[in-house]
Amino acid sequence: MYQQIRSVVEPDFLAVDKFIVSQLHSNVPLVENIGHYIVDAGGKRLRPILVLLAARCCNVNNEQHIPLAAVIEFIHTATLLHDDVVDMSALRRGRPTVNAQWNNPSSVLVGDFIYSRAFQILVNIGDMSIMEIIADTTNKIAEGEVLQLLTKNNPDSSEQNYRQVIQHKTAILFQAAAQCGAMLTDATQEQTNALKQFGMHLGTAFQLIDDVLDYDGDSESLGKNIGDDLAEGKPTLPLIHALKHADKADADLIRKSLTDEQPPTEALSQIIEIVRDCGSLTYARDLAESESKQALSSLSVLPPSQYRDALELMVQFSLNRNH
Repeated sequence: MYQQIRSVVEPDFLAVDKFIVSQLHSNVPLVENIGHYIVDAGGKRLRPILVLLAARCCNVNNEQHIPLAAVIEFIHTATLLHDDVVDMSALRRGRPTVNAQWNNPSSVLVGDFIYSRAFQILVNIGDMSIMEIIADTTNKIAEGEVLQLLTKNNPDSSEQNYRQVIQHKTAILFQAAAQCGAMLTDATQEQTNALKQFGMHLGTAFQLIDDVLDYDGDSESLGKNIGDDLAEGKPTLPLIHALKHADKADADLIRKSLTDEQPPTEALSQIIEIVRDCGSLTYARDLAESESKQALSSLSVLPPSQYRDALELMVQFSLNRNH
C-alpha cells in the first residue's frame, strides 16, 4: 500500500530526495556524515509525501512543494535526533541511533543544524504565512516534548494529557505538512482548512497506532525494541487505559514499573499481557479508527483525483500498518 501511495508522486519524491541531499552540505564533515547517516536510514517519509499530495490535490503550478517537503522532513529528522537523546534510545529503524553511534552532544548539535537549515530553506521559499505556521509548529513540538517529559514516570497521567502530548509532538507536523502544501496553490480557504484538519486527524491516528505497536508489534519490523515506551517511563494510552481497568495487583505492577527508573525486564512481558488482556490495545485502535474516519470525511471538499485517492490510502496505511 505504501508503494501505491508513493508511486502517485514518485517524480516529486525523487526530487525531494535529491534536494535533501544537496541541503545536507556543510564545511564541517561531522555534520555532513551524521546528516547522511540519518537520511540513508530510510524511513517512509510520510510527512513530505503528505506535502506533495496536498499540493498536487490543489493543482500546484510551481516547484515550491519540493523544498517545502524537505523542510517538513528536516524538522521531523531534527526532532528524532533530539528525542533519541532525551529518551536515551539505542535503536531506530533497525540501526544504532546517532547518539549511540557517535554521542549525545553530536546528536543534539546536528539536530540544531538541521532545524536551522530548514528555516534557511523556508526563507528561500519566501512565503511569510507558511513561515509563520512552520515556526508555530516547531514551537508546539518543543512544548510537546516538555509535556511528555513532565508525564514521564507518572502513573497518574491522564488520557487528556496523553492526547495533548501526541497532538503537539506528532499530529501538528502532519497538520502543517497538509495545510502548507495547500497554501502553495490557489486552493480555497475551505480546501486549505480541510487539509489542515485532515493532517491533524491523520497524525493523531498515526501516533495512536505507533503506541499500540509498542505493545503489539515485533522488534524486527518496528526497527526498535518492543516495550521501549514502558522502559522509558512513558505512560502512553494503552498503559493509561490498562491502569484504569486492571485488577489491583496488575495495576500496582504497572505503577511500580512506570515509576522505577529501570523497570525489571521480567515485568515487561507480564505488563504487555496485562495491557492486551484489559482490551487497552483495542481501545486505542478504536480511537485511531475514529480519527481516521474524521480524516477521510474532511477530504470531501477536494475534487476527485489520484492524489485525493492516495491521501485516502495514506489513512488506511497509517491505521493498518505493522511498523
